[in-house]
Amino acid sequence: MIKKYTSGNPICTEAFIEKYDSLNISEFPLVNRVENNKFVFEFDMQDNDIVYGLGEAPRGINKRGWVYESFCSDDPFHTETKSSLYAAHNFLMLYGSKTFGLFVDFPARVRWDIGYTSTNKTVITIDGTDFDIYVIDGSKPIEIVKEFRSAIGKSYIPPFWAFGFQQSRWSYPDKQAVDKVIDGYNKANIPLDCVYLDIDYMERYKDFTVDEQKFPNFADYVKEKKEQGIHLIPIIDAGVKKEENYEVYEEGIENDYFCKNGDGSVFEGGVWPGIVGFPDFLRKDVREWFGSKYKILTDAGIDGFWNDMNEPAIFYSTKGLNAAIEKASSLKGKNLDLSQFFNLKDTFLGLSNSPADYSSIYHTVDGKQVCHDRVHNIYGANMTKAAGEYFEKEFGNGKILMFSRASYVGAHRSSGIWFGDNHSWWSHILLNLKMLPSANMCGFLYCGADLGGFNENATRDLVLRFLALGVFTPLMRNHSALGTRDQECYNFENSKDFKDILEVRYRLIPYLYDTFCKASENNDMIFRPLSFDYPDDKIARECETQLMLGDECMICPVYEQNVSGRYVYLPEDMTFVKLSGENVVTEKMTKGTHYIEVSLNEVPLFIKNGKQIPLCKPAMRTGLLDRENLEYIY
Repeated sequence: MIKKYTSGNPICTEAFIEKYDSLNISEFPLVNRVENNKFVFEFDMQDNDIVYGLGEAPRGINKRGWVYESFCSDDPFHTETKSSLYAAHNFLMLYGSKTFGLFVDFPARVRWDIGYTSTNKTVITIDGTDFDIYVIDGSKPIEIVKEFRSAIGKSYIPPFWAFGFQQSRWSYPDKQAVDKVIDGYNKANIPLDCVYLDIDYMERYKDFTVDEQKFPNFADYVKEKKEQGIHLIPIIDAGVKKEENYEVYEEGIENDYFCKNGDGSVFEGGVWPGIVGFPDFLRKDVREWFGSKYKILTDAGIDGFWNDMNEPAIFYSTKGLNAAIEKASSLKGKNLDLSQFFNLKDTFLGLSNSPADYSSIYHTVDGKQVCHDRVHNIYGANMTKAAGEYFEKEFGNGKILMFSRASYVGAHRSSGIWFGDNHSWWSHILLNLKMLPSANMCGFLYCGADLGGFNENATRDLVLRFLALGVFTPLMRNHSALGTRDQECYNFENSKDFKDILEVRYRLIPYLYDTFCKASENNDMIFRPLSFDYPDDKIARECETQLMLGDECMICPVYEQNVSGRYVYLPEDMTFVKLSGENVVTEKMTKGTHYIEVSLNEVPLFIKNGKQIPLCKPAMRTGLLDRENLEYIY
């Protein structure tokens, strides 16, 4: 059962599709108060209680012991010290002495102190007094998740081919680079379905353009790649380049589609192209306009996109940059002491994603000017909504691949997400694992991390171990940054090991796709903490390095360097399966802790007693998979 409590005049986020009669916030059952125009509420916890939720967030599956913020942030350093990442997923669930869920429907900053200041107390601070809070009752975590998911609407289902392996890099700047990637995978006999086009495919980083010198006859090229079974996936950024005779920008100016400063002038910020205008995606007419621009690329045969930089990321504002330059000029020739130098340095470091800049941006909501601070967390979600609404109208459901960096609950109905600019760190294998069930709770089923890590130089063994987890994530994409080591699978020595891992993925795709579709239809989770299935097992309740997958199995990636395997806890008797290429090795194991050996070219999996997993023959493309003649392992 869900109860809705309303305070003031909330901005409609469209997170929920179900409508509920509102109870006044004075009837809200948890201890609450207003401090400095912020609404604060809290609840007590017992020592053994678990707190789940917050979707894409740092740290563990159990959120206790840290303070988090819902504030979509362009921050590529995903360390334990961070409080927020790219998304704002305001769902939280207490499980233990009491069991209930909470969703704070508020598009600005929310602070979640979950046993950080006081070990057995959660204190949630809403940065305002206009919001809705939903309380979800239930006796089991999965019941609460399903109730919540039913209320927010069914999750986006991508095309079948989007479960194939995907290769990306910042950047493959021209057709020669793309062809080299495809040729590299083909020669190594490693399966591949998608190659990504990062910002360099555009004409001077302008949205909805293609540099004809780099990609001549683009539509013909897209068609040629599709005939080879390869989908090209271009990036779209939130900012629209300021440039004369650039149709998209001039239409935005002519129709007053961009976000404003307080004086009514267009807010100008710098991103990849230099100065840009930011479309006011909170307006329906702006979403319809921007969404229709994807037609430029879909007409060329493109059937997949990734939306980026939509927190929004702002490298600088013209106002902020000019002030910083003036400050530096005023100090020219002066003998700067310690504090003066670091003050100047911090002035320039503080230009990106400046709170002052965000506070200076204005949107139009229901005909009224609203400061960006009040709606920050739904900006990126509304950019994705613009695309999703257009795709549904033009192509129907399930025809276009779409995922986004920034997100809010509700965006799960039109897109997936990826977990942003991670690092080639072993700790990020586990961070990826821990985000999966939390994202599923909030409706985001099509999700995954940059396998091998985006930033820094990856090692061969890290990429293999990362891929072995990615075998199970719906989005399976290898992505790396400019200036880092070549991370394509064929570029490492003994590429057959990578072939073995990728063939396991393709053998599992029919099972993974079916599991995905069932989870979407039934408002269920693909990935669950072990405690959902084994609530009375203390070890299972505290386990954060293994996950239940579907109704059939448990996954347990190897996440440390220079080891031949790992310890695994079995909460019941299971069958241990090692998959490598077309090889399958099984071993019955009893409940308890076991050390399992897993080679770099193997994928470990545990199947529950009485369950079975279908496998198909591997193929180089998803379109070549035989989904009818399956073998079963159990």
